[in-house]
Amino acid sequence: MTVGLIPGSFDPFHNGHLEVVERAAHIFDEIVVAAIRNPQKSEALFDLEERREMIAESCAHIPHVRIVSISTLLVNVARDVEATAIVKGLRAVSDFESELQMAQMNRSLSGVETLFIPTSSSHSFIASRLLREVARYGGDVRPFVPAAVAKRLEHKFPEGHE
Repeated sequence: MTVGLIPGSFDPFHNGHLEVVERAAHIFDEIVVAAIRNPQKSEALFDLEERREMIAESCAHIPHVRIVSISTLLVNVARDVEATAIVKGLRAVSDFESELQMAQMNRSLSGVETLFIPTSSSHSFIASRLLREVARYGGDVRPFVPAAVAKRLEHKFPEGHE
């Protein structure tokens, strides 16, 4: 059985993330989406449990998807879930530089390969950081996130939402 491990902070999970999960589901027998607490990023808008719930609701239509929350080395999770490969979405060339370094480090530490899936151009500009900012100031993020995520963002930032 092949297992694709898709890690990310997913704060919040958006349509670009969903596209990567959907496409990876056609390649692997099982997909494990790992919401990571990333200490290098600013304080999270949603805690790990909230992110896990949003991802689960957003991916409910995709068979063989499992959601986990982690705060350890990705290679440890890859070993624990018996990942065939780590799967990362790429929006632009700028993503590739840092993702390549991480892929090389992960392979050196564990032997697990990384598969890159480029997002479609309709999702290439979507970033969780930008969505948090738009939502915080009352902008409409519904076109960019699954319905379960939009609902939670509107709850977090009720000003400007009807």
